[in-house]
This record gives sequence, structure tokens and C-alpha cells, in this order.
Amino acid sequence: MFITITRDTLYRIGAGAGVCVLLAALFLLLPQQQEQAAVTAAEADTAAADWGLSFQVQGQPPAGNASAEELRGYQALYLGDTDKKTIYLTFDAGYENGCTPAILDALKKHHAPACFFVVGNYIDTAPELVQRMVAEGHLVGNHTLHHPDMSAIADKAAFAAELTGLEEKYTALTGQPMPKFYRPPQGKFSRENLRQAQELGYTTVFWSLAYVDWYTDNQPTEEHAFSKLVPRIHNGAVVLLHSTSETNARILDELLTRWEEAGYTFGSLNELSL
Repeated sequence: MFITITRDTLYRIGAGAGVCVLLAALFLLLPQQQEQAAVTAAEADTAAADWGLSFQVQGQPPAGNASAEELRGYQALYLGDTDKKTIYLTFDAGYENGCTPAILDALKKHHAPACFFVVGNYIDTAPELVQRMVAEGHLVGNHTLHHPDMSAIADKAAFAAELTGLEEKYTALTGQPMPKFYRPPQGKFSRENLRQAQELGYTTVFWSLAYVDWYTDNQPTEEHAFSKLVPRIHNGAVVLLHSTSETNARILDELLTRWEEAGYTFGSLNELSL
């Protein structure tokens, strides 16, 4: 609603009446403005985003499309302590194709803990590998039951079911409660997603270093992998690799060695505090 007050109108109705008209207009407009602001805020909370990084200085932590401070408010992170030469290894495990045993062997050789973010299908089809992860001191994180685009799920109960459903499978297999680390499939999220995961007791874990390693029929060369992963490593890096990558299975031993030679050690997500 728009009300136009002209100088001629004020002259005809008198200055005092003009003030009253102005006040009335303000009272009419204020609720509409407040309502529009509330709608805009709600839209921002549910707006979908893809996690993204901007590498500005080689060897330094990248900037995320949400700041570490903002994420901390939702019990979420993408970096560790940037004052320490510690790397946090994470693997997204959507299914098993024979690469994980070599990855676990390399991690064991270097005494390097990792977090494997698994889906329901992985627990169903590779239970012995999940049990090996746990036995060798790794975390098994929540990558959801069915690997959907979680930012497209508006219903709170449906969102929770994707996380609790995987928890139930993990506990049935291991007899242990699932570690409360969650990685959104494909890095798709919204503020409301982050809030819902937080309410379920989860820390949402993004990443500060990754490369294109998930196309199993178009794997990067070893040289390409090293060119992306070695120069860009940085203090507090949360590294995302895919356990389905044949390249990762081949290079992991040497990759960890190169990082160690650069003075880095490997930490567990359990060591991070928000």
C-alpha cells in the first residue's frame, strides 16, 4: 500500500492533520516492512548453497563461501587450528569398489587417523571394512542414509531420518553409538540444514582441500593429484578425498610421506573444538 502526501494536500488539511496522516501512513507501512524482512530472513535460511573455496595464497588456508566464524555458530567447520601444522584426513565413501583396503593400509603405516563419511549402502555392502575402520582407530561419520541433496529437504523429520537412519545401521553393526560428525552430500547445504544438524548433536564438517577425484571412469594421473594436493596443503587443513578413487589408493602412502616431510602431522576430528 502506498500513500502520497503532497504539499498541496497538507495546505488544504492543515499542518496538524498532515502530521496525523503521516503517522498513520507509517503505522500502515511498518507491519508490511517487518513482514517482508521476516520473509527475506526465512528465505536466506533455507537458500541452498554449494560449499566452495577460494585459494588466494599458495600454502595458506583458503576462504570458504561461509566464514569459519559463521560456521562456528552452527557447530560447523572447514578448518582446524591454522597455527598448527596438523592435517585432518577425511574420506567420502558412497560405495565400495575395492580401493579402501589400500587406503587403510597406508593410513595404518603412517599412524594417521581419518574420518570415513559413509552412507547406508556402504554399511550394508562392506560391513567388514566399516568394522576395520573402527578397529584401527578411525572415525566413521554420517554421510546420510541415502545420499540425497539435503538442502532440498524442507521437512525437519525427513532431514533427521537421513541421519538417524544411518546411526541405527552403524550401531547395529558395531554395537557403538555413531560419532557425531556429518558431511552434507555433494557439499550442498543451507543455514537451516546446519541448524537442524546442530540440534541433532552433530558437527557439520566441510573441507579446506580437495580435488576432482570422484569420476571413477576418468581418474586423474598421479602427477595431477600431487600437483593439487601438495602445494595447497596448509595448517589445519581438513582434506577431502574419495575412497572410490584408484588414484588415491595408489598415491596415499607417498602423499602422506610428502606431507610428513613438510613437517605436518595427522590429527583426528575428535581433537577439534568449536
